[in-house]
Amino acid sequence: MESAMSARERAQPRKVHVIACGAIAREILAVCEANGLEHIELSCLPAIWHNTPEKITPGLREGIVKARASGFEHIFLAYADCGTGGLIDRLCEEEGVTRIPGPHCYSFFAGNADFAARWDEDITAFFLTDFLARQFEAFVIEPLGLDRHPELRDMYFGHYRKLVYLSQQEDKALQEKARRAADTLGLEYEYRYTGYGDLTESLLAV
Repeated sequence: MESAMSARERAQPRKVHVIACGAIAREILAVCEANGLEHIELSCLPAIWHNTPEKITPGLREGIVKARASGFEHIFLAYADCGTGGLIDRLCEEEGVTRIPGPHCYSFFAGNADFAARWDEDITAFFLTDFLARQFEAFVIEPLGLDRHPELRDMYFGHYRKLVYLSQQEDKALQEKARRAADTLGLEYEYRYTGYGDLTESLLAV
């Protein structure tokens, strides 16, 4: 009985604690459900920290400490660089953990190779994901004060030409929200369905 139990335990994937940006929690759960990744336990840091990226690396370090105190040996960071200027990579090296490859979620959702190949045509693009299409007011308009001072729009967005909606799920309601966001910012609208991009491969590999 003991040897049979040990064999079953060995056959189970190792438990992995994933510390993620709250902005991609929905997508991580969808990938896990679609691929039967029951060995992954998820915790999230506040999505709004992308507006203050200096908070991200200390938050991740604290999350790693908590996960190890809870008995997790294997930890994965569901973040790209996310505006930290290499600090997450330094943390990964210090703590012996890994992260999603790429500079930001727009890149890994699009596929890092494809995002890089389109860089010249997208250099004047402002990007939305499903999360940002849902939360456009709370994560773009309000933090920039455009709800109170709409005259600041061109100061913030005058150097952009288009809004590109990188869509993880084909949702007509979200597409309409993204189109309205483009109108609000005075930008051309472009829609691209990406699915989960490199996020799926990253989670399958942990």
